[in-house]
Amino acid sequence: MNRLDQISLNKRIDALFARWATPGSPGAVVAVAQGGEVLHLAGYGLASIEHGVPIGPRTRFRIASVTKQFVVSAALMLVAEGRLDLGARPSRYLRELPELPVSIDQMMRNCSGLPDFLELCRLGGIGLDHPLRPADIDAVVARSRHLNFEPGSRFLYSNTNFLLLGRIIEQIEDAPLPEVLARRLFRPLGMSATELTPTVDQVVADLAIGYLGDAAQGFRRAMHGFPLAGEGGLVSNIEDLLIWSRHYDRPRLSPADLPKRLADRAPLNGGTANPYARGVEHGTLRGLATLGHGGLWPGYRTEFLRIAETDLTVIVIANLGSLDPYRLARAAAVEALQGDERLAPALPPADKSVVEGIAGTWFNDGELVLFDLAWKDGEPVVTRNGVPFALVPAADGWFAADRGAYEMALRPAGRDQLDIDLGAGRIARCRRVAARTPLPDGLAGTYVSADSGVTWTFAPASGGMRIDIAGPLRAGGPGGMAHGIAGDAIEIEITTSWLPFEAVARLERDRVGKAVALTVSSSRIKNLRFERVAT
Repeated sequence: MNRLDQISLNKRIDALFARWATPGSPGAVVAVAQGGEVLHLAGYGLASIEHGVPIGPRTRFRIASVTKQFVVSAALMLVAEGRLDLGARPSRYLRELPELPVSIDQMMRNCSGLPDFLELCRLGGIGLDHPLRPADIDAVVARSRHLNFEPGSRFLYSNTNFLLLGRIIEQIEDAPLPEVLARRLFRPLGMSATELTPTVDQVVADLAIGYLGDAAQGFRRAMHGFPLAGEGGLVSNIEDLLIWSRHYDRPRLSPADLPKRLADRAPLNGGTANPYARGVEHGTLRGLATLGHGGLWPGYRTEFLRIAETDLTVIVIANLGSLDPYRLARAAAVEALQGDERLAPALPPADKSVVEGIAGTWFNDGELVLFDLAWKDGEPVVTRNGVPFALVPAADGWFAADRGAYEMALRPAGRDQLDIDLGAGRIARCRRVAARTPLPDGLAGTYVSADSGVTWTFAPASGGMRIDIAGPLRAGGPGGMAHGIAGDAIEIEITTSWLPFEAVARLERDRVGKAVALTVSSSRIKNLRFERVAT
């Protein structure tokens, strides 16, 4: 790229981030590199609003789930040395775990079926702001014998997979995970700004403060109290992540094919594709294959994006929860590839009239799927389990989730009906919920989940039914509300900090119609059973 083209690119990327390059705003740092040459590297906004410290190339951030590929890399090194068996169960290395038919490789590929420990905590009314110890989280994981599905049959993102992988590495190496990662990865590559910080009170030089909110509603500091490990505990800066991306192209660590092992894909049990490889995710951008990963933690968001065919890397790291690095990284990539014939034309935008014709609330009782569809800010948006995500037009009249972490697509299927694709070849028919029905008779009472140790007690309250929550990490008290959907299906809303938490449950009855259990599904927990107990 000649100098004038680079100046033009710099100005176009500056324009993408201009709204955060304003006084008093948090923001992001952005890098674009191609063929070992850095084409753009700039910070926008403040690392600390309170102290007026600007974001720069050496500002460090919590990169959250981008951590996963580094932990998998250390594990694959142990595999190459014959010290870790990809086909083994995690209980072989961690004796405190229940004996479940899950393999280490399935954990790396997010198809193990292990429920997400963060959501197990949220079922118990414990948000990320609640101070916990590593032993508390380990107990949450060890208690559960529940599997969301047959291992290997589906992709479903779960932080438990990588928490356990980090624990296994520590067991094999007989050393703390931060020390192992530094010795095996960071020091050999010169990634001096990257380290795993398990405790939230650890002092980290040059660390940006994480913020929530936006310019209109104001900014506030993001709070979290959970310890961090193999699922998302790294702090890093953009220079170090550029070094790491270059390692994919010119490996220097052993085994020499480590990047290839990370990116290796394997089909699910039924032969359908799994978008998730080992700690990284495959995708597409305008006809080009992508490889990368995002990161999300209160006040921090990251996108690590590689397009191997064009030798392009784009990295965006933010200290503001309302900034979307996923889309901004892809917009920057498109700017960098202007004029490249390999970049396919953009698809036409979604038809507003079609989306508004199917807008509303939709439900499938068999899969316990409940979502709202609306036209927002010029595009179709689904809100499911309390989390909104955009849809984009796909082939044959389908609308698909814009990002792979939300594995869902939908298509009109006649009057007041939609087909939804939930991945792994599973197509379900949803019907429109024109009006919610009252909560089912006989719901009031106490229900206990053996796999989470959580107790829910339902009692009548204004606007629905109150849920009192108690468990291993919470003594009790009001924690949520239940609302009717249709028949014996109910919606669960649990109040925690940061992200909302919503689940769908079905009341199960015995032969005479008495309520005996609840089956609960959330974003990353499927069909967890709560048994009714006598009070």
